[in-house]
Amino acid sequence: MSTSTSQLEQLKALTTIVADTGDFESMRQYSPQDATTNPSLILKASQQAEYRHLVDQAVAELKSGSLSGDALVEAVIDRILILFGKEILKIVPGRVSTETDARLSFDTQGTIEKAHTLIGLYEKDGISRDRILIKIASTWEGIRAAEVLEKEGIHCNLTLLFSLTQAIACADARVQLISPFVGRIYDWFKASTGEDYAGANDPGVQSVVSIYNYYKKFNHPTEVMGASFRNKGQIIALAGCDLLTISPGLLEELQNSNDPVPAVLTEENAQASSIEAIQLDEKSFRYQLNDDAMATEKTAEGIRKFAIDMIALEDLVKAAING
Repeated sequence: MSTSTSQLEQLKALTTIVADTGDFESMRQYSPQDATTNPSLILKASQQAEYRHLVDQAVAELKSGSLSGDALVEAVIDRILILFGKEILKIVPGRVSTETDARLSFDTQGTIEKAHTLIGLYEKDGISRDRILIKIASTWEGIRAAEVLEKEGIHCNLTLLFSLTQAIACADARVQLISPFVGRIYDWFKASTGEDYAGANDPGVQSVVSIYNYYKKFNHPTEVMGASFRNKGQIIALAGCDLLTISPGLLEELQNSNDPVPAVLTEENAQASSIEAIQLDEKSFRYQLNDDAMATEKTAEGIRKFAIDMIALEDLVKAAING
């Protein structure tokens, strides 16, 4: 039976909604609490005429300075990320996630330094670090970087996360938030088995449920934000999760439906679950992740794809500098 309230509004009563886009107009339309970006979204937006002025602004600010070559390109990209983030924060009342270069995914110190640079640029422009989440891949090295940053009051969003092993390591490091990738897990299993999955039978949904239950069972404060959705059913099956980051197309589907959205994930159910605590060190983390073919393959693939898009963004910036 339908209700008079859209599924999006019903979902907002259970879960914090986050916009998964670099499109400002979509954010205004659906009024999310937070927003996330990544190299792919920033690249896509930067190629669109309505956002090109941000690229041009970054180039104009830095081109006449002392930097040149690769250092100039890197500085311009950092500035583009901050300009997009600042525009987003004019729209959303909460936080924006800004991603580090995927090529730093196995470089703890490099990740820390890049996070310091990004936060410094935000703070120079009057944006409090409390409104920023630094996105870092959920590698062992990335998690160690996040552990250091969190102690400095720089909050992190651990992304490209595909397993309970990665989630537990993030919780142990006391990171602010994790982004388990529902859709990419679903993709892997669908390709591997030839089967389709829906609702509670979806492996991506099951992964987030297990992580949520583990966190709530053992009172980990790290926030769980389901990400990378392929269909509306995956979102509805995770109603009650701390946060869900959703693309504009799926936000529209939720807005256009009035079907009921019952709470699925609850702290009460998590506390009643029979899951047991797991102890991890570097050796056990690496072995368990290696033993999980899906998580290993999807983490590596995600890093590669984000790195490719960062290189494409560099090429766009080089053309703008030389144009």
